[in-house]
Amino acid sequence: MTEPTVATLTPALAAALAGGEPVAPLPLDPAERRAAMEMLRPAEPLEADDTAVVISTSGSTGRPKGVLLSAAALVASAEATHARLGGPGRWTLALPGHYVAGLMVIVRGLVADLPVREVRGDLADLSRPTGPGPHYLALVPAQLARALHAPDRARALAGYDTVLLGGAPAAPALLNSAATAGVRVVRTYGMSETCGGCVYDGEPLPGVSIKLRPDDHRISITGPMIFSGYRLRPELTAETLRIDGPDLTMITADRGAWADHRLTVLGRVDDVVITGGINVDLAELERLARATPTAADAELVIIGIPDSTWGTVIVAVADRPIGLDQLRADLAGTLPEQGLPRRLIHLPELPRTSSGKVNRQRLIEAAGNDQP
Repeated sequence: MTEPTVATLTPALAAALAGGEPVAPLPLDPAERRAAMEMLRPAEPLEADDTAVVISTSGSTGRPKGVLLSAAALVASAEATHARLGGPGRWTLALPGHYVAGLMVIVRGLVADLPVREVRGDLADLSRPTGPGPHYLALVPAQLARALHAPDRARALAGYDTVLLGGAPAAPALLNSAATAGVRVVRTYGMSETCGGCVYDGEPLPGVSIKLRPDDHRISITGPMIFSGYRLRPELTAETLRIDGPDLTMITADRGAWADHRLTVLGRVDDVVITGGINVDLAELERLARATPTAADAELVIIGIPDSTWGTVIVAVADRPIGLDQLRADLAGTLPEQGLPRRLIHLPELPRTSSGKVNRQRLIEAAGNDQP
């Protein structure tokens, strides 16, 4: 178990990649740390001999899982990223090192044999990079949105050759604002089980193959950066992993579609709920709601909560006051009336995991407690 900072993770990861003791970065938050330790059960042997890292998932929708990553998978992911971006470069860490997006920044630095700079998560100490490049940074959308409202941070971001953006969907307005500020954003799709992003701007990285299941459009990912299994969860490993030639294939819980030869992630398989007798895709409704004039300046999330009358009540949660009637009017015509949000909750700040993702489980709990 290792503290998730550049100073502590760099030597530990270097040793693990060279065949030494595996690394399990621990969250700083006490509750997250307890959950991670319960998952890790360090007294029990590892399932895979080639494990270099055991990374904990965020646990935003349930108890965390331990993802077993081999040295070969980590290195393959770093090399594929560098190949796509234009070569090894100098990375800046602005994400927690106990989540895969932050950990992979350090791994890429090790593979490039270049030092990694560490800055605060709010980017308050971020400055334009200097010296030979290229220079790379990885962020989640909430970090980018806040930084673009601070002129000095926006100017610093514009000095990077690439800002990888992942962990959550990015609203078109955010991407437009970044482009206007001169920030070169590459959107990523991936997860802990794929050593982070493995699809950049809709295009799979070198060595990655994406297939969509015909019946439900579920995404499967094949490549050398696929994980080896879940810590002490053999039944879940068997459900998720398949052997496909020299590489493993992961069956994800995400739905996708191809548009102009690029992958679009539509949402999770379980995003589709039944309300008032009709099927509603919460992820698609959220995309439509975020694009309305009413929600243009808000961060908005769509969730569903169980209801004895409707089956599921669709709830919009926003970080600033907006009108429910106006939002429904903006969305009229996209779905039957019974498929539109029936409630709207205003929270000045949306709850997040320490990786920066919106904590949807806490939103669902808050919405349930706020029942009229």
